[in-house]
Amino acid sequence: MATFTSDARTDSVTDTTHRPNHRAPATPSVGAGAKYIVEAIGTFVLVFTVGAAVASGTSLAPLAIGATLMVMVYAGGHVSGGHYNPAVTLAVLLRRRIGLRDALAYGMVQLGAGVLAALLVRTVIDPVAAAKTATLTLSGHSLVAAFVVELLFTAALCYVVLNVATSKSHPNNSFYGLAIGFTVVAGAAAVGTISGGAFNPAVTLGAAVMGMFAWSTLWVYVLAQLIGGIAAGAAFVALNPGDK
Repeated sequence: MATFTSDARTDSVTDTTHRPNHRAPATPSVGAGAKYIVEAIGTFVLVFTVGAAVASGTSLAPLAIGATLMVMVYAGGHVSGGHYNPAVTLAVLLRRRIGLRDALAYGMVQLGAGVLAALLVRTVIDPVAAAKTATLTLSGHSLVAAFVVELLFTAALCYVVLNVATSKSHPNNSFYGLAIGFTVVAGAAAVGTISGGAFNPAVTLGAAVMGMFAWSTLWVYVLAQLIGGIAAGAAFVALNPGDK
């Protein structure tokens, strides 16, 4: 069965993003356009990797996808925060490290980049190889199971992001990207055969465009993922009341 993954305190363009302060860029400000472009690039590369890895049939797809997320987080974290995932953006919004305007813009950019990446996959991947990837359809128990595992691992992913990339308790860590990427690897390996292991609405939408997920059950994934993001944000705030 196919396996999929994922993946500012204010709306001001002078915000240094939600990476820990010591990793703020050397320039005095980060333009809104730069943040959105970085989110588009990271999400595009992530979703393209998902499609290409799954179509290849390699058993290393979870590792490839998690590694891609890791390097994209390291590459763009100092500019945009390296979300590449609307559920992560929602969690960061609840944690109050991004403003509502930027959060909405991030979500639109991420979803749009996911669709573009999916269309490119459909263009460049060998149709014969792509045809071997059956559309994942869910019903009954499998639908409930997919909802549960998508919620759990999306919450885990968002919780890890908040703790390693926004917590004041880890101001000088260099492991944040590794922790985020390997959360995806673990989730994809553990429950990929149940739900496909998306953990990311942008990946979910891209997978549907690529014919990997059935459109009729897309709402199950998105609902579970958004609830997971909300749960992670609420848990972080409750457990770290002094981390503002």
